[in-house]
Amino acid sequence: MMDIPDELIATQYAYNGAAGRAFVAALPGLAGRFLEEWGLRRDGSAMYGMCALVLPVVREADGVPAALKLQLVDEETVGEPVALRAWGAAGAGAVGVLGHDPGTGALLLERLDEGRPLSWVAGGGGVPAGSRLVGGVADARRAVTVLGGVLARLAAVPAPEGLRTLGRAVERMLAAAPDAVGRLADASERRLLADCAAAVREVAGEPGDRLLHWDLHYDNILAGRADAGRAGEWVALDPKPLVGDPGFELFPALDNLFDAGEVVWRFDALTEALGMDRDRGRARAWTLGRVLQNAVWAVGDGERELAPDHAEIARRLLRMR
Repeated sequence: MMDIPDELIATQYAYNGAAGRAFVAALPGLAGRFLEEWGLRRDGSAMYGMCALVLPVVREADGVPAALKLQLVDEETVGEPVALRAWGAAGAGAVGVLGHDPGTGALLLERLDEGRPLSWVAGGGGVPAGSRLVGGVADARRAVTVLGGVLARLAAVPAPEGLRTLGRAVERMLAAAPDAVGRLADASERRLLADCAAAVREVAGEPGDRLLHWDLHYDNILAGRADAGRAGEWVALDPKPLVGDPGFELFPALDNLFDAGEVVWRFDALTEALGMDRDRGRARAWTLGRVLQNAVWAVGDGERELAPDHAEIARRLLRMR
């Protein structure tokens, strides 16, 4: 028997409709199937995110701790095993793949220390910081520096063939931008979003060719385990792979654990880590592209205002010289 977390059920029903309901209904059977086929036994309580159920397990044949990840395969998740293997081959600091079933998208992953996300550092090393800053500025800056190093290693890897591309995403967001701008209720927000779209148009012709994570925030980096030879290492997981410019990777680290006064400092630290500090204009344009992308999605869901944190990030970046 397996209890499926109510929060995972709610997000699947809300965002994926009939496909989400079918996925939730299939979860107990999928878990049982792969526990048996891959020779696994459960080793702790189930974990979950917006789109996946993760079971801590042990591989019975050799006692190796692992994590069984079950998720609905869609445009964002289908490339995950491809990206993780590319990063693994390059020694780029991503979680290792121990098994993959292409038919269902099930993944058997290296076990990390789920009790030590990078947000734990940002929160002062006590408890995970959640969605807002809990620790002091020095702790948060240390976490940003760690994230920048992880990001630089990931973005150094050329993208494999066949993954979704930033170029295609840009085409869609720019096509939808005029309607999104027009649907915002506030005139100043309409101008702000129009400025984001104008910045993206300036760089749209060079979308880039690096392998991007797309969702690298502080809870998607966990401490490695000593029994896996990862002691002292910070390891990225849960990518939504995309081929593009590394500047498109900065937004999650600005928005997660949001602190308006730290936006510019974080942006500068991340561009320096990526070697983009001499081309901050391009990095800024792509970061504004994430504001635009999120706004297009939100307006499509019926919103008529920008997320306050997103709007503040855009304002501060547009004021930069």
